[in-house]
Amino acid sequence: MELPVVIGVDGSAPSLRAVDWATDEAALHGVPLRLVYASLWERYEGPALAQALGKPSEQVRADTIVTGAVERAERRNPDLKLSSEVLRADAVSALVREARNASMVVVASRGRSGVAELLLGSVSLAVAARAACPVVVLRDSRGQDPWTRAEQRIVLGVGDEPESAAVRFAFQEAADRHATLNAVRAWRCPARESSDPPLTADDPARDHERHATDLVHKALRDAVAEHPSVRVRPRIVEGAARTALVEASAIADLMVVGARRHRGHVGLQLGRVTHAVLHHSACPVAVVPQRM
Repeated sequence: MELPVVIGVDGSAPSLRAVDWATDEAALHGVPLRLVYASLWERYEGPALAQALGKPSEQVRADTIVTGAVERAERRNPDLKLSSEVLRADAVSALVREARNASMVVVASRGRSGVAELLLGSVSLAVAARAACPVVVLRDSRGQDPWTRAEQRIVLGVGDEPESAAVRFAFQEAADRHATLNAVRAWRCPARESSDPPLTADDPARDHERHATDLVHKALRDAVAEHPSVRVRPRIVEGAARTALVEASAIADLMVVGARRHRGHVGLQLGRVTHAVLHHSACPVAVVPQRM
């Protein structure tokens, strides 16, 4: 069974740009594209109110939004297998439910003001924190068409789990895109261990740097063997992980980070680093769940 790429649409300009990205992604992997629009408007206000206000019903609006998104995807790739549906549910619940039978969910981050553009929409954040499959969040600030550069770059944030789902996802994307993979791992020396002189062989900071290097090699070892064609550039950076990843996103086409999912836990499960990257990355971010 081919699991589709699911894209949540709402008629906004960022949502339509996300349709382009999702269409290309589905075509790349040879899977269908499923476009969904979710709303509970009629449950709370009803069609009678819309008629009284002289406005079209939500059903008409929803059908118009979905039809427009489907037509855009068809123009971009006429050969792609498409499906669409209007879902009577809130957007978060609908997309989290769709994620159970999807290879990926794509959502757009929507800013409503100059300040809000720096922050992530509540729907995007909630879906990324709860979905059972990878979620790609497209930032409004990234105005260029997806995957247009001749040499594509993917940045992988290397976490503490060697057999990470994020590592496998990043390598597969890099292999399919013929992209360079920059594997970034940050390290910090606790203040009580730091010293002013440059690093020496017995400097405590050297141990932290060496540990970070070893962790990256361990995390990438199996994936490198499975994808020998992928160009990998490990980057060991001193400092905060969130800062290192946000800086790396400035020249990346896609950022891949992991998010631990603890069984039985209710609520958002992202982690501080992933949360910060989602809010401040300059490129699309793929959040890949890791079951614990």
